Amino acid sequence: MTEIAARYPADAPPETAMPAFARADPGQPAFAAIDLGTNNCRLLVAAPTGSGFRVVDSFSRIVRLGEGLAQTGTLADGAMDRAASALRACAEKLSRRPVRRFEAVATEACRRATNGAAFLARITAETGMRLRIISPREEAELAMESCAPLLEPQDRRALLFDIGGGSTEIAWIRVPCAAQAGISPELIGYQSLPLGVVTLAERAGQDCFTERGFFDVVDEVADHLAEFDRVHCIGQEIRAGGVRLMGTSGTVTTLAGVAMALPRYKRPLVDGKTLECEAADLALGDLFALGREGLAQHPCVGPERVEFVLPGCAVYAAIRRVWPTPRITVADRGLREGMLTRMMRAERAGSHRRAWR
Repeated sequence: MTEIAARYPADAPPETAMPAFARADPGQPAFAAIDLGTNNCRLLVAAPTGSGFRVVDSFSRIVRLGEGLAQTGTLADGAMDRAASALRACAEKLSRRPVRRFEAVATEACRRATNGAAFLARITAETGMRLRIISPREEAELAMESCAPLLEPQDRRALLFDIGGGSTEIAWIRVPCAAQAGISPELIGYQSLPLGVVTLAERAGQDCFTERGFFDVVDEVADHLAEFDRVHCIGQEIRAGGVRLMGTSGTVTTLAGVAMALPRYKRPLVDGKTLECEAADLALGDLFALGREGLAQHPCVGPERVEFVLPGCAVYAAIRRVWPTPRITVADRGLREGMLTRMMRAERAGSHRRAWR
């Protein structure tokens, strides 16, 4: 048995399902959010409900905006064209329905690229949409906002990670106690590592298909995380209990799909699922054992994501090494859901103020 198979063996058991989002009336005025990341362009359109929101429409496309960025410091022409095409598709979708509020953000690729702002100016000229480059802190806050409904009364703290295309965001969160009803979770620390699945795939992607290369990445990421742990004493808090480990990204949702033995990936079955970490570790061993061809054929991976899965798994393995917990909550939600939640809360607050006056 190989070293990875020993650490992350196979045959994880299937798990039970989570409910799906309901669908809203397409004619109802809605809220819309776009997240332009290093690897993906995503749109979510939703209408508010009493307890959250209902999905009206969505869009997701792999655009690889950060392709070559680590080597050149700029967004490549082909990458910008792919992203522009996806954003035009988003604009076309939004033109066909009433939208009450809209927000669009760009993350690590546009933050780092010297021509990131110029590219977004081009998008505004072509589509009329204005995208805002957000800071790593706001990125962590939006992820926290979207995942807050998955917290439970017994949680004191939460450690949330988002393995993105160009960076990995870590959020250390204080959870209000049951007596503090109505108080939102608080971000008490965050770390943004310039190591995401795209940057790692370009630098060490081929090596990640070997055990030595895989664990070289694990060691590198773990060294960065150890610094954050020393500042916030997270390991000590985990040992004291009441800390929920939460992951949101294609890496962790893929691990969940494999751990649950899904014949194909289904978001409603994965989002909000709490897995035994041992089962997720077993799934990692399964994915590594498949190799490139097997990953391309796997229904939870596919050919478009082959290069990114094992680099992402190496980041996950580093998180598990530094912060071993018995369970992990998997979230198929992120910045878009966080933006929608904020917009709807602001709308409700405005309505309440108008009603009071």
